[in-house]
Amino acid sequence: MNIYERLIEDHGKQRGMAAGLAKTEGDSAERKRLFGEFYKELEAHAAAEEQTFYAELLGLADGQEKSRHSVAEHKTASDLLKELEKTDMSSSGWLQKFKKLKHEVEHHVDEEEKEVFPLARKLISAARANELGADFEKRKQAELEELAECA
Repeated sequence: MNIYERLIEDHGKQRGMAAGLAKTEGDSAERKRLFGEFYKELEAHAAAEEQTFYAELLGLADGQEKSRHSVAEHKTASDLLKELEKTDMSSSGWLQKFKKLKHEVEHHVDEEEKEVFPLARKLISAARANELGADFEKRKQAELEELAECA
């Protein structure tokens, strides 16, 4: 699976997780569980994506601007996740922050799929895209294992 297919697979998972989490209420066990899974998914995905896909694009002059923008969006999402982790899940503030995060994630993945991937396809060979897909998979698994150890 090439890097684009692999990232799109994760994007679909993230959209679904966000939608499911948005349907939860209060300080429920379901909200806690889903948020924990969503947190790990987003953090592992972003780290692996930066270490593989964006590292490759940053090495190419024409890929630097989009890469920097996307990495900055990862930081915004990560900061929101950390704020949510510290916020009482039963408060209206939690839901407001979560809705902001959900919007940020949806904006980011849409932008990647519509703007970044078409550019990257012009800059990265198909063979290299396949290698990056495998590299991403290994890196993401390592990130998930590391996050599980910290939990």
